[in-house]
Amino acid sequence: MMSPFVARLLLLVCLALPLYGVEKVRNRGYRKDPDADKFGSCMQGPAGTPGRDGNPGANGIPGTPGIPGRDGLKGEKGECISEIFEEPWKPNYKQCAWNSLNYGIDLGKVADCTFTKLRSDSALRVLFSGSLRLKCKNACCQRWYFTFNGAECTGPLPIESIIYLDQGSPELNSTINIHRTSSVEGLCEGVKAGLVDVAVWVGTCADYPRGDASTGWNSVSRIIIEELPK
Repeated sequence: MMSPFVARLLLLVCLALPLYGVEKVRNRGYRKDPDADKFGSCMQGPAGTPGRDGNPGANGIPGTPGIPGRDGLKGEKGECISEIFEEPWKPNYKQCAWNSLNYGIDLGKVADCTFTKLRSDSALRVLFSGSLRLKCKNACCQRWYFTFNGAECTGPLPIESIIYLDQGSPELNSTINIHRTSSVEGLCEGVKAGLVDVAVWVGTCADYPRGDASTGWNSVSRIIIEELPK
């Protein structure tokens, strides 16, 4: 049996041999870390996980205002344009009609129709449609025309229609009685806004005698009035 003294001696030899080998390795190939004296002889561990971004910093102090720039070049002279905003145009018209007017006068007003004109810068379109007749033994002429508040149109000219009959001959009966549906139509400008009395008249032609006139026999007669933008 081994004595206690011999056992302790063998243990000391086994512990000393590894330390001797390590010291030889250190002396041959190990480079001393310059920070080893500070942090000891422990080896550096792996890099840690990157940290989170920090909070945004506070806004800096505003800088001082810059120097004002120079005046620019003078611009060209502009044009003055005046804009006129008007309401959309709305239709404005009226019709007056008569059944079998049968008006046999040769001079005077035949029929009238009252109309409300909305604007002064507009025009009036008028139409009379009905049966007209003229008869005479000698040459004669009759004229049918419009008036506006008692006066004929002057913008630009009167609105009229005429019937002329030449002198008869022994071979022809000059007193033949023919009624024909005819029309009197036109545009009149310059009529002021407001209530307008539109009328149809019958009269004579210049330098000709009158005959036997008839208006609206045995048929419908009508006056149509319409306001139009210029």
